Amino acid sequence: MPESINTRPWLRYYGDMPADIEVPQVNLYELFAAAATKYPDRNAIIFMGTFITYRQLLAEVDRCAAAFSALGVKSGDSATLVMPNIPNTPIMFYALNKLGARVALAHPLSSAPELAHYLEVTNSKWAVTVDMFYEKFRGTIDAARVRKLVITHIPDFLKPLLKVGFRVTKGRKIPTMPKDDKLVIEWQDFIAGAPKTLDTTPYVRPQQPGDGAVVLFSGGTTALPKGIELSNTAFNALKVSVQLMTNLDEFDSVLTIMPLFHGFGLGLCVHTTLCTGACSILVPEVSAKSYIENLQKYRPTLIPGVPTLFESLLRHPDFPKLRFDNLRGAYSGGDSLTPDLKHRFDARIKAQGSKVELLEGYGLTETVTVCVLSPHDAYREGSMGIPQPGMLVKIVTPDTTDELPYGTVGEICATGPTLMNRYLGDPEATANTLRQHPDGRIWCHTGDIGSMDSDGYLYFVNRLKRIIKVSGVAVYPMQVEQVLEAHPLVDRACVIGVPDDYQMARVRAYAIPAAGVKADEAAKETLLKHCRQQLNKWSAPRELEFRDDLPRTLVGKIDYRALEREASAEN
Repeated sequence: MPESINTRPWLRYYGDMPADIEVPQVNLYELFAAAATKYPDRNAIIFMGTFITYRQLLAEVDRCAAAFSALGVKSGDSATLVMPNIPNTPIMFYALNKLGARVALAHPLSSAPELAHYLEVTNSKWAVTVDMFYEKFRGTIDAARVRKLVITHIPDFLKPLLKVGFRVTKGRKIPTMPKDDKLVIEWQDFIAGAPKTLDTTPYVRPQQPGDGAVVLFSGGTTALPKGIELSNTAFNALKVSVQLMTNLDEFDSVLTIMPLFHGFGLGLCVHTTLCTGACSILVPEVSAKSYIENLQKYRPTLIPGVPTLFESLLRHPDFPKLRFDNLRGAYSGGDSLTPDLKHRFDARIKAQGSKVELLEGYGLTETVTVCVLSPHDAYREGSMGIPQPGMLVKIVTPDTTDELPYGTVGEICATGPTLMNRYLGDPEATANTLRQHPDGRIWCHTGDIGSMDSDGYLYFVNRLKRIIKVSGVAVYPMQVEQVLEAHPLVDRACVIGVPDDYQMARVRAYAIPAAGVKADEAAKETLLKHCRQQLNKWSAPRELEFRDDLPRTLVGKIDYRALEREASAEN
């Protein structure tokens, strides 16, 4: 067993990085404003041909804060943003924080019951969305105590000619909103409501750094997502640790295609980027086409994504035309990255001038986002990487605080300054997740199963609740999925347990065939035989179905629970 978690074997890979970090004891707005003051003439945001400098962005944030204040927003209020990646989103994010209001961000494609839940659990008095989602979102607000719904538009920050082009093409498909909705105020009218004269009142911090500043929602696949309250401190700590791990500086540009309602997009691609003086390239549409277009136009130095997005890039006919000579980092998160995909992506971008490799990280919304990341030039096959500066990670016996030896599979626990404050309205779930251990620290019980080797590298095995018991033997679906995805006939796979009269449960696999593979009985039998050769008899699937695609959650992960519900409906 490790002597103590304080031994931190991963420190040998830190180089000049500190083991711990000093977190700026300021609010989100203050940290951003400091960067904007330091780099006033650098580009802060690029959006569809519009370039916004830090000086301009800070002015927009201050004006937006004044407009919210004119509406009556004050410290302690909550506002829910249901927005795509457009400039209005980070502007309102920092503006509301300046006033001391708590900002909740949610997926625009959430269902109506989910939207109503977000407003209720956050007690939001103010809401914001984009015109194309007005109708669905407006229907959820009638029963909620929302005082005003601000409607934004994708062209709000576009140049005049591009505004016309957008309205002629995509804009004409957006339904016209009623003019007599007294709950609604459109962006231009909202901003015009800010006082015309500059407020000379000295800024007074409206909340403490440790107070709840942001609410993100877990990507749950059953019931309603939990509201995860995160502090200013948590986001600022993330900024410091990620900047150390990635060597991000003011000369970098980050392709922000990851949605801002997710910790990956908001915490890394916006807050970390904008508080460093770097440039965030906002992309409102998540697709290989839009990704490639922005790579061609702006040549970002850091590119993030999820595995499915990197796979789609490899399959796009225009991807081989790109050059990656200036690329300084490529990062995958949100779902497990198969070694096969990593190696194929690395080989492709290397052939196109890249000197970096695709690195994987591990994290969860309860830690804002990533808390473990593969170090540069020290990738280890199958590993998610090592804890970031300031973070501690260990493995315990599931549902206990008992630390396990290196190499032993158990529950992953993490602690450090990026931990959430709580789950909104759910003290029981909060107490189950945030637990005090014998060392006196509060640790986040992630619900994920993994192991750590003697060098401090973390290996993800499965979700704690994704264990299939076959004849009383524990089967880890992700292990089976990895075996399937390692076969050249398979692109992606998902494994579930289905009821069985004899074994209580049996393993069923779903697979998306690799490009050009004929999904016939011969291929199916080849894969089942492959599994029988690679896995124990309990883990080997008894049945396999080919699918053109697999269901996904709102954050893009394969939705195994949807397949479980589908299988349950068969019985």
